[in-house]
Amino acid sequence: MSYADRVFRENCLDILQNGVRDDNLAVRPRWEDGTPAHTIKKFGVVNRYDLSREFPILTLRRTYWKSAVDELLWIWQKKSNNVRDLSSHIWDAWADENGSIGKAYGYQLGVKHRYPEGEMDQVDRVLYDLRHNPASRRILTNIYNFADLHEMALYPCAYSMTFNVSGDTLNAILNQRSQDMLAANNWNVVQYAVLVHMFAQVSGLKAGELVHVIADCHIYDRHIPIIEKMLAAPERPAPAFSVDPSVTDFYAFTKDSFTLENYQYAPFEDKIPIAV
Repeated sequence: MSYADRVFRENCLDILQNGVRDDNLAVRPRWEDGTPAHTIKKFGVVNRYDLSREFPILTLRRTYWKSAVDELLWIWQKKSNNVRDLSSHIWDAWADENGSIGKAYGYQLGVKHRYPEGEMDQVDRVLYDLRHNPASRRILTNIYNFADLHEMALYPCAYSMTFNVSGDTLNAILNQRSQDMLAANNWNVVQYAVLVHMFAQVSGLKAGELVHVIADCHIYDRHIPIIEKMLAAPERPAPAFSVDPSVTDFYAFTKDSFTLENYQYAPFEDKIPIAV
C-alpha cells in the first residue's frame, strides 16, 4: 500500500469512529437539492509526507493529478482568479458571469509588495529568498487577506505555505482551514507536493517533507458510504514521480513537465456530490 493510502485510510477511520457530527448546527454548505450538507469531523489533523521517498498520491481511487497540477499552475503561475484561464470546470460554481471568483487565490499571490530588494509578489518573494536567503525563517505565503474576504467567492481553504531550507533540502508546511476528505484531500496533497518539487528544482534544492496541517478535517454525510466502499479497495504500490530536469525557471513548468510511472488505482464508479 502506498504511504498516501495509509494516511488517508487512518484519517478517514479516525473521523468515522471518533469524529464529531454537526447535525445539530446550522451549516453554510448546501447540496444541489438545497439540503444542508452536514459533516463528521476531527480537529487539528497533521500529516507528514517525505517527498524524497514516495510521491503521495492515492491508489484507493484515481486522483486526476494532471488536472490538479493545472489548477496549481492557475493559482501559482498565472496568479489568476478567472475560471476561463483554467482547463477544468471545478471552479465554475463559484464564478460570476465574467468568470471571476473575486479577489481570491491567484489574485492574492499576484499582488505586488514593496521590499528593500524591489517590488515583488508573494511567489517571486519565495523564489528570491530560496535563492538568496535560504537560512531565512520568513519564507511563506498567505492568501487569507481579511481586507479582501468580502470580495472573495469562497474564503481560501488551503491558505498558507511556509518554506524552510535544511541543508540542501526544501521542506514545507501547508495550512488548511477546511478539508473535504473525499473530494479534495488527495487533490491538495498532490498539488502541494508538486509545488515543493517545483520550488526545490529551480532553487537547486532537493524536495523534503510536506507537512499538511488541517484545522477542520471532515467527511460529508452523503460521502460516508462512498468512503466506506473506497477504504475496502485492495492495496497498490505508489507510482514513481519525476520532474523534467531541464526546467530551471518556475514559470516554464507546464502540467507536462511531470510524469507518473506505473500509476495503478482501484476502480471507482461513484459520482461524488459536491457541497457548495
